[in-house]
Amino acid sequence: MSHRPNRGSARPSGRTSGRTSIHKHGLYLGVVPERAARVHGALPLVLDHDLDVLPEAGRRLTVRQLVRHVADIANRFAAAGVRPGAHVVICKAPNFDLWLLATAVERIGAVPVMLSQHLDSEAVAALLAKLERPHLVTDGPKLRSLTEDGVGLAELTRGVIGVGDAGPDAVALAGLDGTAAVRPVLRGLDEPAMITHTSGTTGLPKLVVHTPRTMRSRLRPQLFLLGLMRKRGTVAIHIPFGHSRTFAAMSLCLLKGMPTLLVKDGTPDAVAGFFAERRPWLIEALPNSFLAWEELADDARRPFASVKYFSSTFDAIHPRTVRRLLHASGRRAQFFQIYGQSEVGPAAGRPYYRRFAHRMDGRCVGYALPGSARVRLVSRDGGRPSRHNPGFIEVRWDGLAKTYHGERERYDANVHDGWWRTGDVGYRSSFGCLHLLDREFDAIPGVGSNLEIEDILLDELAELAEIVVVPGPGSDAVPVVCTHRDEPLDPDRWRAATAAYPRLSDPVQIPLAELPRTATLKTRRVELSRRLAAGL
Repeated sequence: MSHRPNRGSARPSGRTSGRTSIHKHGLYLGVVPERAARVHGALPLVLDHDLDVLPEAGRRLTVRQLVRHVADIANRFAAAGVRPGAHVVICKAPNFDLWLLATAVERIGAVPVMLSQHLDSEAVAALLAKLERPHLVTDGPKLRSLTEDGVGLAELTRGVIGVGDAGPDAVALAGLDGTAAVRPVLRGLDEPAMITHTSGTTGLPKLVVHTPRTMRSRLRPQLFLLGLMRKRGTVAIHIPFGHSRTFAAMSLCLLKGMPTLLVKDGTPDAVAGFFAERRPWLIEALPNSFLAWEELADDARRPFASVKYFSSTFDAIHPRTVRRLLHASGRRAQFFQIYGQSEVGPAAGRPYYRRFAHRMDGRCVGYALPGSARVRLVSRDGGRPSRHNPGFIEVRWDGLAKTYHGERERYDANVHDGWWRTGDVGYRSSFGCLHLLDREFDAIPGVGSNLEIEDILLDELAELAEIVVVPGPGSDAVPVVCTHRDEPLDPDRWRAATAAYPRLSDPVQIPLAELPRTATLKTRRVELSRRLAAGL
């Protein structure tokens, strides 16, 4: 099925850029599958899970099939009354449905708003209120949770569209008429095209507004890196399906013709089986997912044997993890670490190689990427930023998110002469490498870098699955530790490893499953400190 852009809509300037079909000035998610299918229609996508929105589709799709599915879902949304410019909140169980639903929403010129299903009902209600009665797309479990918690969806939304068996309080998406074809709507380059949210580590998440221009700008560094790779292969993606990074990664895979594996189940055994069968060439995943997969370095199935490139975003990654995964590959592999955040996109990065991984400094997050952001360090006290006096990390480029929806003043408070203050503190080495020491609000006076301490102790104590140093009662530096299989921590080994850090309090050991985390598996450090203060 072929569709032409709606001629009556706001049209972007410029032309599509050659065979890649990535628009020169803007990324329009709603037509990415259609443009990719012109050249790569038979390109396969393999899932490790079934789709709630298309239960009959199976686990292997082609780009040509994606085009039909996205157009059909878009037609159904239009039949439900969704119009260009409208907000459509998508909050359901995480799987590849999220990408399909959001792409269909964007295809008809509406704005998908991606809310993690892990947000509690109070947070969802507060965010719905900021959006001024959006449409809500959800599934049965989340809808029942919201209803049981007393969220007034009739007042907060224009209506609820249900995926799967959502119950009588929703209009079933499958029951809507998808036969009336709706042409794609391309809105202005600087109009909102998607809204995601921040991790919410410090409170209610902020709604981050992305435009076609900002999303396209964020592809430049990845396009440059792909241009350096002489051969390409199958890409495995294991990042939250509703995160802005997923939409960027999918756009690159589809438009550049790279077969894709979409991974929902990140448990080590499931990942080992899936990768051993499918043999990815590149894996993009969260730092904490790679941390959990360390044990697979010794797995007899050798799930990483075929991997040429590992890629990690969102957060700093521990050196031990990088070393183990590089040694698990049967190729001359590289590990790319990219530093950025939801509001910024990719800001800096660097590769690591097996031969030099033993010298890796976990605080070095890299250098400015070609086509990417400019980064500067700003003094906090008038002195030159350094290791012992870190400065504010600030970023400037055209990939910055446009605003926080409904909180323009809060967004503007982070902008200083056009530079975005990330909330991180760090310094540059004599070789120009950007070093990230801590989040500004996580820093503990007199302790140094919490993140550096965590890196070193993970190296020293192989039994640790995770360690997080947070302010405890009385502003003490409290190490919260989790061990593999929740084995008891050896106190003698702990004392020997921490002898150089007298400011650390005694460790608090908890099961790894009880560590409070965001949708991107970042530890919610403020919440962890709150629990310590409350004696939980």
